[in-house]
Amino acid sequence: MSFTGSTTFMAEALRLAKEGVALASPNPLVGCVIAQGEVVVGRGFHTWAGLKHAEILALEDAGDAARGADVYVTLEPCSHTGRTGPCADALIAAGVARVFAASGDPNPLVDGEGFRRLRAAGIEVVHMEAFAAEAASLNEAFFHFVKTGKPLVTLKCALTLDGKISAPQDNSGWITSERARAHVQTLRHAADVMLTGSGTVLADDPLLTDRSGLPRSRPLLRVVLDSTLRIPLDSKLVASASGDLLIATTSAASSERRAALEARGAEVKVFDGPRGRVDLRDVVSEIGARNYLSLMIEAGSMVNWAALDSGVVDKVFLYYAPKILGGLQSLPMAGGAGRQKRTDALVLERTKLHEIPPDEFAVEAWVKPESRREP
Repeated sequence: MSFTGSTTFMAEALRLAKEGVALASPNPLVGCVIAQGEVVVGRGFHTWAGLKHAEILALEDAGDAARGADVYVTLEPCSHTGRTGPCADALIAAGVARVFAASGDPNPLVDGEGFRRLRAAGIEVVHMEAFAAEAASLNEAFFHFVKTGKPLVTLKCALTLDGKISAPQDNSGWITSERARAHVQTLRHAADVMLTGSGTVLADDPLLTDRSGLPRSRPLLRVVLDSTLRIPLDSKLVASASGDLLIATTSAASSERRAALEARGAEVKVFDGPRGRVDLRDVVSEIGARNYLSLMIEAGSMVNWAALDSGVVDKVFLYYAPKILGGLQSLPMAGGAGRQKRTDALVLERTKLHEIPPDEFAVEAWVKPESRREP
């Protein structure tokens, strides 16, 4: 008769997995707990720099106590040799009795093979379905990447209740509160790449850095869409470039301007698209080819719509402040031509509300795939 598993131990494994945020990429977040009866004998979570997977670290922590023990892991143990050997084989060699898993691994190199190896060796494998959604959410960027080869793209924006992101005259100050902006930093910390447009650079001179103060496995890559290389040479982005700034431009840009930016440490690459603009789809594909799992867009009205209209946006994270700007000149979250019929509107699904006390909130939602491109 199968044992259903300890919810306490799996909850701890998930908590451990979260310790790897920004440290595990481009690998998934994984936590592991090994228990003998009601006693935890081993713990581990994966970081890219640490090389060893969560299961291996937990086995090392448990030592001989791993024999006959129960293993709680947030993701299916790997079955292939990459930078390390297969975790499934290590669990078999350690003589564990049962493996409780919250989620399978869609990576084609694994995808059920880890579970099959364990069962073939006589180890009972139990799926803890109650934790499947949380485990999948934890690794949504990794799962998206292994299925598509592209980063998970999230469009983040702060706006008033009437959907405005800037006023026609004075735009000093912030739309949202310090509490909401602190929440944004948790998203930046979890992201591999930040993307904006040259208009935002000219208007706000941002740094686009991870200001959480927490460690990362690799620097946050900053990307600027700039068809004609308008970005100032003395902008904060260029001044702070250190192998972490990619400027996406077109063949119409000045070669002298390109050379000046490259001399200051920026990488400049051509992505020619329709109507003399940068091709956002090609930019996203390039970022995927560089093995980045997640990309967050923080830009202005025109880039926001270009991203949504191009079909590259997978989800949105919209922060709402209890304010109303009104007027026809205040810029909306997404400008451009927009969809011309209500029936052609982009549709969001799997909507989640995040409360930001006392009066703000954020809406997290996925763009329904079939509504991404205009019919």
